[in-house]
Amino acid sequence: MRDRLNNRAGFDRVLMAVAATFLTVSALTVSSAFAQADPARNSAAELAIDAAIPRPEPANVPPPTVNDFKPDIAAPAADAAKMDAPKMDAPKAAEKAPEEKPAEIVTAPAPDINKAETVKDTTTTTPATPPAAAVATPAAEPANEPVKAASNVPAADQPVADKLKDLLGSKSARYFDRKAERTAIEKFYTAHDFAPLWTQGGALTATGKGVVARLKDAASDGLNAADYPVPDFAAANNPDALAEADLKLTASILDYARQAQSGRMHWSQVSADIQYPEHPIDPNEVLTHVTTAKDASAALDSYNPPQKLYRELKAKLAQLRGQGDGPVIEIASGPALKFTPARGKKQPAVAVEDSRVPQLRAKLGITENADDTHYDSKVAEAVRKFQEGAELSATGVLDDRTVKAINSPKRDRQIDTVLVNMERWRWLPRDLGAASIGDAYVILNIPDYTLKVMQHGAVVWTTKVVTGKPGVHATPLLTETMKFITVNPTWNVPPSIIYNEYLPALQQDPTVLERMGLKLERARDGSIHISQPPGEANALGRIRFNFPNKFLVYQHDTPDKNLFAKEERAFSHGCMRVQNPDQYASVLLNITMPNEHYTPDKIRGMYGHSEIDLKFPTPIPVNITYQTAFVDEAGKLQLRKDVYGRDATMLALLKNGRSKDLENVVAHSQPSYSHPTGNLPAGVSFASDNTGFSSGSSGPSFFERLFGAPTLTPPAPIGRRPAPRRVYTR
Repeated sequence: MRDRLNNRAGFDRVLMAVAATFLTVSALTVSSAFAQADPARNSAAELAIDAAIPRPEPANVPPPTVNDFKPDIAAPAADAAKMDAPKMDAPKAAEKAPEEKPAEIVTAPAPDINKAETVKDTTTTTPATPPAAAVATPAAEPANEPVKAASNVPAADQPVADKLKDLLGSKSARYFDRKAERTAIEKFYTAHDFAPLWTQGGALTATGKGVVARLKDAASDGLNAADYPVPDFAAANNPDALAEADLKLTASILDYARQAQSGRMHWSQVSADIQYPEHPIDPNEVLTHVTTAKDASAALDSYNPPQKLYRELKAKLAQLRGQGDGPVIEIASGPALKFTPARGKKQPAVAVEDSRVPQLRAKLGITENADDTHYDSKVAEAVRKFQEGAELSATGVLDDRTVKAINSPKRDRQIDTVLVNMERWRWLPRDLGAASIGDAYVILNIPDYTLKVMQHGAVVWTTKVVTGKPGVHATPLLTETMKFITVNPTWNVPPSIIYNEYLPALQQDPTVLERMGLKLERARDGSIHISQPPGEANALGRIRFNFPNKFLVYQHDTPDKNLFAKEERAFSHGCMRVQNPDQYASVLLNITMPNEHYTPDKIRGMYGHSEIDLKFPTPIPVNITYQTAFVDEAGKLQLRKDVYGRDATMLALLKNGRSKDLENVVAHSQPSYSHPTGNLPAGVSFASDNTGFSSGSSGPSFFERLFGAPTLTPPAPIGRRPAPRRVYTR
């Protein structure tokens, strides 16, 4: 019976507390109205109301369960703090109540029975403490706002980050003039909470110092350090200056990476007969690579060409500028030295002696018989090649002008030649296509008139070549893939030769083509085609090496072998004549089809009067280059004559600043060679045989005749109009 009364009393106390709270709020509302009219009465009214609150009496009711009073797990932090507050007993709470501020009492919410802090299980009839007076009223909860992610920017850099955000949002075009790059840069900074990339706490980081060092040393890579200005971070002593310096350094870094990788000028600015694959930088990749690298300077340097020949030119550039190791050799002045070759048995060769010859051998990189004082044929030939590269009279005689030129390693001409060759290396594919098959590729150097087959970084075979004449017949620079070899090729005469040579010849002699063994055909569209069937006298010789390209050039054999004995071999109409085509074919076929065991004899066994195509399972990359300066296997810098004037054109572009904007380049116009049409002189007869091509035949296109199935010309790069197709010949 006593337990029932105790339980009932506890429940009654809870009900009375709720009722008391309701009366308190009602009374406070009235009191608040009076207080607004007379603030002096406010405190007294509250005390009167507090004293008038009835105290609940115990009642015999069942006690509430524990679950009825569990706190809400989703309660806000203010409620949690209230639950953890120290408890007061009833008398002390009553004493504290008059000291509470009126506003806290007015705004106190009614207690929720489900969030009661505690319920004392007691059998006494002590009056319950009024909730409004017993517990301090929590402050009002703030309005719901979106939660902002925590920033990773250090507090010291936050003002700089704020300024960077402002500049990128409104003035980014001031620092980055390329729209695509500007968008990527804005995204990169945004992803990093606009934190400065190169400073921390106002000072350059190790990454920042690394990129600054690389930019200041740009000249060592054949670039111009003035093109990549470095801001004065020491003078940047406020957030505005630091933010601006950060963006300027970012712009210089991207300019360096772009020009190191693709060049200070676009190849289309130099000549219309150059076509290399584009390989632009990705701004996001550059910034990610540089900012996360252990060595930021090395990371930025990695955008320069990786080829061995480029690195060797870089080392020679340092030597020419007086930065290389080793003593500087000076050739003393003296009498002219000349080597006289033998003329039969009665006149033997004459090699004069001179004490300067050992120094001359060292200067020219002749390691054989280094101490020999005789001015022999080897020394004379080295002098002649030097004179040719230095644009002196190539006599092989060591005269005063030659001695002066040899003693001038710092002269601008040599340095400029090395610089433009380093620039051209930036146009080429980074691996020269070697990754496509067996780590092999073909590289042909026009000014040196040599072709090399490379595999695993080493020369596996080389031969002499004849290249195009200077002017309209210059051999184009390109990178393509050789897809097949044609044994016993048909020579399809290009339109340029038909226009410029054969049509005028027909006007003089209508039978000239027939006597030369050439076939004349007219298609339904009126165009004229001339071809020469396979055979020993064919202009292409016995083998043609096909790498389809828009210039319609290829490599081939030739019946005119005598030209390979000449030092300068720029005689063709644009195609490249190979000295030893049967060996060349066997080397390529053994790389692509090693199990077939092709030999030069096996290739020659295919010679006949019918075309035979030997297709490669995987094409071999072919790179046609223009190296007027290169380092030979002995480590000697070799210079060659600028036969096409490419060096001069590039130097003019580098010196007058026209190469700076790479996106607004328009390719030089090219001559248009449409298929010849028109009336022919009387007496000219057209071919009519089993080939299927005669007067009125549509026939295949010239490209199809050369390379088989049609191949679409690749679209011109953005920002450049497509140039008319230029046709080259043998």
